Amino acid sequence: MLQNIRDNSTGWISKSIIGLIVVLFAFTGFDAILGSTSNANNAAKVNGEDITLNELAEAKNLQRQQLMQQFGKDFDTSLIDDNLLSESALKGLISRKLLVQAADEADFAFSSAAMDQFILLAPEFQIDGQFNADRFDQVIRQMGYTRLQFRRMMEQEMRTGQLRAGIAGSAFVTEQEAQAYARLERQTRDFSMYSMAPDLEATTVSDDDIQAYYNDNSALFMTPEQVQVEYIELNKSEFFDQVAVDDTDLQELYQAEIANLSEQRRAAHILLEVDGDVTDEQAREQAEQAIARINAGEDFAAVAAELSADLGSAEQGGDLGFAAPDVYEPEFEEVLYSLNQDQVSDPVRTAYGWHVIKLLGVREADIPSFASLEEKLTQTLKAQQVEQRFVEAVKDLEGVAYESADLQQPASELNLEIKVSEVFGREGAEGVFANRQVLDAAFSTEVLEEGANSMAIELDPETTIVLRVKEHHRPEPIAFAEVSAQIKEQLIAQRAIEQTARQGEALLASLKEGSAADEPSQNWQVIEAATRDQEGVDPKVLQALFKMPKPSAESAEFAGVSLGNGDYAVLKLKGVNDNPAPLNSEELDEYQQILASRAGQTDFNALMQQLEIDAKIERF
Repeated sequence: MLQNIRDNSTGWISKSIIGLIVVLFAFTGFDAILGSTSNANNAAKVNGEDITLNELAEAKNLQRQQLMQQFGKDFDTSLIDDNLLSESALKGLISRKLLVQAADEADFAFSSAAMDQFILLAPEFQIDGQFNADRFDQVIRQMGYTRLQFRRMMEQEMRTGQLRAGIAGSAFVTEQEAQAYARLERQTRDFSMYSMAPDLEATTVSDDDIQAYYNDNSALFMTPEQVQVEYIELNKSEFFDQVAVDDTDLQELYQAEIANLSEQRRAAHILLEVDGDVTDEQAREQAEQAIARINAGEDFAAVAAELSADLGSAEQGGDLGFAAPDVYEPEFEEVLYSLNQDQVSDPVRTAYGWHVIKLLGVREADIPSFASLEEKLTQTLKAQQVEQRFVEAVKDLEGVAYESADLQQPASELNLEIKVSEVFGREGAEGVFANRQVLDAAFSTEVLEEGANSMAIELDPETTIVLRVKEHHRPEPIAFAEVSAQIKEQLIAQRAIEQTARQGEALLASLKEGSAADEPSQNWQVIEAATRDQEGVDPKVLQALFKMPKPSAESAEFAGVSLGNGDYAVLKLKGVNDNPAPLNSEELDEYQQILASRAGQTDFNALMQQLEIDAKIERF
């Protein structure tokens, strides 16, 4: 057959088919291949801009961490649907990308000088109230940023924040709207409430009913599944006594420690920006004029407050505070470190414009002695060795535990004690067995059903354990005699509540029809001028009460509501009281701010919806 195909493949029909395939491939296949290749590392495109898979992974991890912080470290992360988490994270990234693009289109800007000021004044980057470059680097490294990446991220945050504030802050509420809302919110209602409680004594259930419920709901009456486990525990702290440090290593670490210490310089500056209205030459002339005024005796701080385009530092007389090397632009820093105390520079050009710089002070590096740091350095070196040994020990534990049929061999090789837990269920117990990872491992198929040792479980950065099931107590039916009383009590309560609701609804129906004869003559609780958050009244009652229509002068309005305790409440609305007193100026301002904030947020949400509608969004 294959030979026949080969023989016939030279005919005009086969050539036509091949030609058609080539044409189709040229129009579709080639582009598809290019597209699939170019987007292999992308999660989405928003108006042509990529959202990478790495960005999506980071966003998912951040959301996962936020959930764990919200619900506690024992939160079962396996309950998180990964697809839903991916969708949520991607939606957030798309919204952020749209917001950044909108800020770009609207020409929102945040100057580099203002960014410098923000970084210098941020408490997170300060030690003893002063900016510290080492602290800055440490913090942003922990966040996963380089200096350039951090500045770009913060610049985007500032610009999108301007857009958000501009939209949300543009909303306003008139005095009439605020007064009308206040009248509605401060409205009170006069009503009576007749409560009907379930009568447990008058409700009966038969033995057959109890038996039938037990038979129909047998899954509810099982003993809990429980296990008892053996485990071995590896603690990092136990390795400290097993390591020692070398004097040479201590000296090297000391030299590295003090090498990072450097003097800090306190600068003040006057910034003259170059923009569409001011040329480079004009800005330089302004800088020279400022220098001339200072040399003539004017106070530098006063001139900075008047002329500097860096509004943040201008309010402080141009003072930028103390900073270590590598904080400012290279051109700025080179001149700053060439100045003497209180000396004013010539004009200095950077990417921000022209600067006039004054050295306000120098803080020499405070280099501690070796003796003062020896204990700290010793602990640092020991911690490094311990960390390495601990990592190796964890790898050994994982390997040996995987290969062993029990815990005897790993315990013997690593000199660890085999411990035995109390019996516990899937809800966990105290201590180690409250940890969700431990519970997941103990009840996993591999450990519970196949009898394997668990993988190494990190309880915290200092502790890792391996466990195996010693005893497995499977769920068993609980005898009918043990739960019959419980079932009877439950059925009586359920039927009594249902009966009360039926009686309440019947009473409500007759009252709505105007049958005064059916209205109870007593036990109505009368409440005058009830507010929306009236104390002592069930929130469900208040919610139903303020949904009721205003009664006429001739008749009341009625409504009914089932309460959480099983009671049924019949409500009789007799009057609605509007508060005629207008808001005073302070109250009016407060209401307008609250309502404007709500309206502004609504406007911003509408903007985001429209941006998404107008955008070209591709998900891969």
